[in-house]
Amino acid sequence: MQKKILKAFEDSIDIKRRFVSEYVDLIIEVSRLIADSFNDGKKLIVFGNGGSACDASHIAAEFVNRFKRDRPGLPAICLNTDMAVITSIANDYDFSEIFARQVKTLAEQGDIIIAISTSGNSKNILKAVDVAKKKGIKIIALTGLKGDRFAKKSDYAFVVPSDDTPRIQETHITLAHVICQLVEEILFEAPSKSGLLNIFQNKKSSIA
Repeated sequence: MQKKILKAFEDSIDIKRRFVSEYVDLIIEVSRLIADSFNDGKKLIVFGNGGSACDASHIAAEFVNRFKRDRPGLPAICLNTDMAVITSIANDYDFSEIFARQVKTLAEQGDIIIAISTSGNSKNILKAVDVAKKKGIKIIALTGLKGDRFAKKSDYAFVVPSDDTPRIQETHITLAHVICQLVEEILFEAPSKSGLLNIFQNKKSSIA
């Protein structure tokens, strides 16, 4: 059992090292993209299935609430949390439409989408990505080694070098945390470059 525990941690560390060595520049680019979208008054839309649904909800919460610093909430929506919406779409249309119909309704040009699929083959994810592309919305894909089709449909693809679902998901949430940290730093470490921090400071002054 000790060997299995050590191997799980070692595998996770090794995959993350290989992943970041390939994607460090893209992580910076995507963080700037999201920060620019927030600064323009747009929103982040996140969704996934199963464990990736939990990751999507986690990511949205980090932006809406806070990550490492006190700052204004940032507009992020998770599409897999409203059971009434999901079950009504699945019941009236098809389960493959649960994200596509929401993207069609809620997403606007300038918004950013983070779509998460460890396999890259989830029909409801792929349909939503197709809708987003037709609307001209930038798509960030988080997937694993078998997600080539999904990655090719996206504008920015992060492909974890593994086909082991737990290791892929562990890398995805680490990536999300790093992006959250960078977005906060871009928007709120340089007040002169971000209207959002000035708004936050004005609110605190008026309360005081």
